[in-house]
Amino acid sequence: MGALTGLGVAGVTIVAATAFGLWRRARDGRLRAEPAAPAEPAEAGHPALAALGVEAGTPATLLQFSSAFCAPCRAVRRVCADVAQTLDGVRHIEVDAESHLEAVRELGIWRTPTVLVVDRTGRIVQRASGVPAKGQVIAALAPLLEPAA
Repeated sequence: MGALTGLGVAGVTIVAATAFGLWRRARDGRLRAEPAAPAEPAEAGHPALAALGVEAGTPATLLQFSSAFCAPCRAVRRVCADVAQTLDGVRHIEVDAESHLEAVRELGIWRTPTVLVVDRTGRIVQRASGVPAKGQVIAALAPLLEPAA
């Protein structure tokens, strides 16, 4: 009976670990929309964003949270820097998460790398944990860079 219980526990553990791995893989690097919030300037709505260098009026900012020993952070840095260099009106800011723990907590950063897409009003419109594809980043920025009608 004890061996059978042990096998059952091992089986459940394997299934749970596999499910978690599949869920994590599906979410990793995907840009997700942030819940709608009233648009406020960076200085008023998100003091943490302004303190990190996000400037109200910049059409789009890619705010990247990294850490010193994070290998995927280097890949995200390349993607974001390339997109910012390619598209007019896009600014890339990289922040050391360990040096800005208060902002990390306030903005709900759970791991590195995390990229926040901030619009011209200082509102976080999308976020990705992990390494987003360059095409996903460009697609997320497109609505923010369209001329006002």
